[in-house]
Amino acid sequence: QVQLVESGGGLVQSGGSLRLSCVASGRTFSAYSMGWFRQAPGKEREFVAAIRWSGSTTYYADSVKGRFTISRDHAKNTVALQMNSLKPEDTAAYYCAADRAYRLSQLESEYDYWGQGTQVTVSS
Repeated sequence: QVQLVESGGGLVQSGGSLRLSCVASGRTFSAYSMGWFRQAPGKEREFVAAIRWSGSTTYYADSVKGRFTISRDHAKNTVALQMNSLKPEDTAAYYCAADRAYRLSQLESEYDYWGQGTQVTVSS
């Protein structure tokens, strides 16, 4: 079992930066692939980024490539999402998720555990 708690959301102006963190509890955290998803009001949840358990491989949605960076720290049981050059269209609730399989998936259905989410609002 893995429990995930996100933090770091807030209100930022367009062009600004935020760093989201996700703290995981559970002994097997290091064996999971981790992902970030987001959901804007009235829209479906969408994939943002994923990282393999080793941290050596990452995968990004085209909409955030070059602006967002996913990373993980096994010693601290955390996965982070550094978000730069934020745009109003990045406004959403951001969710951390864990996948027990050794893969990089952008499919919501393939993730086994989810956090409660943290709100990011980008003003124009």
